[in-house]
Amino acid sequence: MCTARREERCAELERDHGVKATTDNRLAVESAEVVLVALKPQVLLTVVDAVGASFRPDQTVISVAAGIPTAAIQDAIPGEVPVVRVMTNTPVQVDAAMSVVCAGTHAAESDLVLAEEILGHVGSVIRLGEEHLNAVTALSGSGPAYLFLLAEAMIDAGILLGLPRDVSTELIVQTMVGSARMLRETGAHPVELREMVTSPGGTTIAAIRELESARVRAAFLDAIEAAKLRAEELAGR
Repeated sequence: MCTARREERCAELERDHGVKATTDNRLAVESAEVVLVALKPQVLLTVVDAVGASFRPDQTVISVAAGIPTAAIQDAIPGEVPVVRVMTNTPVQVDAAMSVVCAGTHAAESDLVLAEEILGHVGSVIRLGEEHLNAVTALSGSGPAYLFLLAEAMIDAGILLGLPRDVSTELIVQTMVGSARMLRETGAHPVELREMVTSPGGTTIAAIRELESARVRAAFLDAIEAAKLRAEELAGR
């Protein structure tokens, strides 16, 4: 069962996905063994607090909201209800997500195993302590946006150099997919793989010199740190 704010959206969900949908959050919580709370961090605690008395200690609550710690969710729910916090990312839509799980104070090993089993159907899963979740949010949670921005820039560069958009897109997408596979399957450090492409006095080193002159590496470090700080701000709300 899933919930939405509007009856029209509920009808769409039932039609498109064959699920039962309702605008009644309380009904959905009361009927569930596992409650997946997938809300924007700015509204999560308000919604959970409104139906807090409907949760039970025999349920597992899984939150996928950025920045909201398990302690804050537990405070909004009476009793010792197990809460598992997850940071995943948008490749979940193609069963290629990177998800990280951590346990709240009331969550047992069985709750973590359950969350890992659910998320394992849509990608890779690891466990970390909750103190690392804001860094995870900045790296892999927001990470697809950084890669899409890079892909967009590289595709535009291909167009600037005279290639048709569809050709430039195919070249860059497959290059990114293949490069990711090399990182995973070889186990080599990125520096080693980069050096395999970088011949002395060649085209690649000329390009890398321009990237380093533009402080691209430092910009990525600054950007990811800014994302982590924003996650910490959300946690403090």
